[in-house]
Amino acid sequence: MRRISTQYFLATWPLLLGMGLLMLGAGLQGTLIGLRATLDAFPLVLIGAVMSCYYVGYICGSICAPQLVQRVGHIRVFAALTSLASVTILVQALFVTPLVWALLRAASGFCFAGIYVVAESWLNDRATNANRGVALALYMLVLYVGLGGGQFLLNLGDAGGPTLFILVAVLISLAVVPMTLTVQRAPEFDIPQKISVRELYDASPMGVVGVTASGMVTSALFSMGAVYARLSGFEARDIGTFMGVSILAAVLTQLPIGRLSDRVDRRSVLIVVCLLAAGFGLAAAVFGSMSRPLLFLLAASFGGIALTLYSLSLSHINDHLRPDQMVSASSVVILLNGVGAVAGPLLVATLMASFGPAAYFWSLAALVGCLAIYAIWRKGQRGPVEPGHKVRFVTTQPQAASGRMIGVIAHDAALARDDTH
Repeated sequence: MRRISTQYFLATWPLLLGMGLLMLGAGLQGTLIGLRATLDAFPLVLIGAVMSCYYVGYICGSICAPQLVQRVGHIRVFAALTSLASVTILVQALFVTPLVWALLRAASGFCFAGIYVVAESWLNDRATNANRGVALALYMLVLYVGLGGGQFLLNLGDAGGPTLFILVAVLISLAVVPMTLTVQRAPEFDIPQKISVRELYDASPMGVVGVTASGMVTSALFSMGAVYARLSGFEARDIGTFMGVSILAAVLTQLPIGRLSDRVDRRSVLIVVCLLAAGFGLAAAVFGSMSRPLLFLLAASFGGIALTLYSLSLSHINDHLRPDQMVSASSVVILLNGVGAVAGPLLVATLMASFGPAAYFWSLAALVGCLAIYAIWRKGQRGPVEPGHKVRFVTTQPQAASGRMIGVIAHDAALARDDTH
């Protein structure tokens, strides 16, 4: 396994390095935009709408990017979208108005969706059936560390000035260098046939609702967390720490929870995860104001638990699909997750505007609590998946993955499973 991991890393390190730089910029960008909008006194509901526009663009990019890659190739699409993403953040520093920012956030989401499609299809082409799981784990580790580490870059400048915007643009621009200088050939790209949302829901109602709800929770956490922290009186350093621990905690929880879900009914694990996340969210809403360290601990606990919901739901969907359906289903999963992601910031921002900053954690707790109730109801409607028919847990980060690579990994795992029966 170590030899496989080393060989794969040597074959893909330029792209992994590029994605690491890109995620540092993306992690800083999301927090910076929310914080700057708060500093410039954007109305809360308007902040939610602006942040949601990213996910509108993300949905469009997920739909259009495969055709772009097939037409002009991986490197050209990656270079073009990275350049455009860099430009959007610079223009946001020049024109601090809600309408302009909404349009630019949508453009940014479109770019990042395309970048993820390029990265994941490239990485998947370099992987084999023997190392694809390791490949995704390494890729997701780069994404999580980059997104979490980017939060601490908030301390390097004043959010009210242009410095941090320029830093984001520099990091995004640097990401294209390793990709364009690689001597390896670009892979072929095939667009899979899609299955309908109705077909997917009929196969796995719990999984479909889960990936949609996880989109709401994750987008609200990434988009409105910095707004909550600022309205709660945090300075930039503490805002970076608050967001950083909320994201980086997920690095520690994904694998243990995933392994547990491979051994028992995934719905039971999902229910426990939702109840734990709801408990941590409620505790943060009630007791978080007592001390900063306590709030950071509760935020890390909530993020570490809640950010596993997408992977659990995706794995549950794959448990109910045939191997030949999994790659096709991944695009529908991303679409559903994106729809939830559009709604998340709008909902949480509206509640925060009506009830104050504490509504951030109240609303997050309510979302995962409702998902728990639905999961309990679904568990009574259908029996568990037989252990021999379960697909290996797939660790992934919503809105930072196109789903194509995940679908292929699940396909390989299902084939391996079928070969043993």
